[in-house]
Amino acid sequence: MSSTPGTLAPVTARATFAERFDRAAQVGVAVTILAALVYWLSNRMFDATRGDFFYLADAFLHGRVWLDVRLGYQDVILQDGHPYVPFAPFPAVALMPIVALVGPAVADQWETGINAALAAASVGLAWWFTGRAGVRSLIDRFWLVLLLGFSTQIWWVTTRGGVWHTGHLVATILTMACLVELWGSRRAWLIGLLAGAAFMTRAPLAFAIPFYALLLGGDRIWEPRRWPWRAWVELAAGVLPSLVFFFWYNAARFGSPLESGYALALLPEWLENQRKLGLFSTAHIGMNLEYLFVKMPRQIAEFPFFRPDGLGMSIFITSPGLLYASRAPWRSSRTWWLAGAALLVLIPTLLYYGGGWLQYGYRYALDSIPFVWALCVLAAAGAAERLAKLGVERPVIGLGWRLLIALGVLVGLGSVYWAYNLK
Repeated sequence: MSSTPGTLAPVTARATFAERFDRAAQVGVAVTILAALVYWLSNRMFDATRGDFFYLADAFLHGRVWLDVRLGYQDVILQDGHPYVPFAPFPAVALMPIVALVGPAVADQWETGINAALAAASVGLAWWFTGRAGVRSLIDRFWLVLLLGFSTQIWWVTTRGGVWHTGHLVATILTMACLVELWGSRRAWLIGLLAGAAFMTRAPLAFAIPFYALLLGGDRIWEPRRWPWRAWVELAAGVLPSLVFFFWYNAARFGSPLESGYALALLPEWLENQRKLGLFSTAHIGMNLEYLFVKMPRQIAEFPFFRPDGLGMSIFITSPGLLYASRAPWRSSRTWWLAGAALLVLIPTLLYYGGGWLQYGYRYALDSIPFVWALCVLAAAGAAERLAKLGVERPVIGLGWRLLIALGVLVGLGSVYWAYNLK
C-alpha cells in the first residue's frame, strides 16, 4: 500500500505484545530469571550487617536525613549525636517503596534477595541493549550478557552485599538504562533523569554525562549548525533535580552544599592515613592502578589453590573477555564516546584514597565497565553486520573469546567462595 502525494502516509499499526515478546525476548526473560536465581543462591547465606540504605530510606520517609541507629563503626559520620550515611543517597530513594511497605528491619533481612534482583535487572538490561545495538545471534547475546553479569565484580558485590555494594548494583542498572535509551527512543529528558540518579548513586558517573550529550548528537556533532540544542537542554533539565537534591542534602546534613561527607566518615587508622594524603590526590594513582591492572592472588596449597588479599585483583584475570572491546568499530564516533566515558569516569576513582577494600577484583571499576562492555557489544554488532552484507548469519564471538569469557566466569565463581572466606 502506498500513499499519494499530498496525503498522509498510512499509519503503521503498533506491534502487538505477542509480536514484541518474540523468541529473543523470551530467551532474555529466561536468562534474567536464571541470573537472579544464581545470584540469590550465591548470596542468601551471607549477612553483610550494613543495610544503611534501608534505614536511610526510612529516615527520608519520616522527614529525616540521619539514621536512628548506628549500624557500624566505620564508614559512618557522627554529627550532633546523630549517625549519618556518607554514601550517595539515591539507592535509599529507590528503596523507599519497599521500606514503606515492610519497614527497614524486614527490608534489611531481605537484602540478599533484593540485591539478587538488582543484579539480575542489569543482566536483563544488558540483554535488551545487545538487541538494540544490533547483535543478531542469540548465542552471541548470551556470551556478552554472561561477560557482564558473571565475569565482572557484579557477582562479587551481589554476594558480599552491604551498603558499599548495593550502590554499585543500582549505579550499574542506571548506566545500563541510559545505554538502552540512547540506542532506543533517545528521550533526552529520561537519559538526564537516569544520569542524574546515577551521579547520586556513584559520584564518578557524573563524568559520563557529557558523553551522553555527544551520543545524542550523533553525526551532527561535527556540524555546529546542526547541534541538537533542544535535546541537550532536555538532558540538562533531566539532570537538574539530582543536582538540586545533592546540594540540599549536603546542606541539610552538614551546613554546606559542597560537603558530601566523605571527608568526615570514621575510618580505620591505616585508611585514615591514606585520606590524609588527600581525598582525591595523585598520590593514590599508583595504588589504584596496581589494584586495577597488576594485583595478583597468591598461590596456596589447599582448595581453591589461590587466595586474594582483599585489596584488588587485575582486571585481566577477573574480566579478560572485556578485551573484546578492542575490536569495536573505531571509525565510528559512538565508539570513541563510549571509550571516553569509560576513561573519564575512571579518573576520579584513580585519584580517590579508598581503593575499594575489601574486594575481589577492583570493584570501583564497575563505574566504567558498562561502557567498556558496550564496546564489546558494538564489536559483535559490527562483525554481524559485515557478515550480513555477505548473506551470512552466524555467531561472531569465536571460540577464543568464549574461552576468555568462560575463564572470567570461573574466576567470578571464586568470588562466591571468597565472599564467605575472605576477612
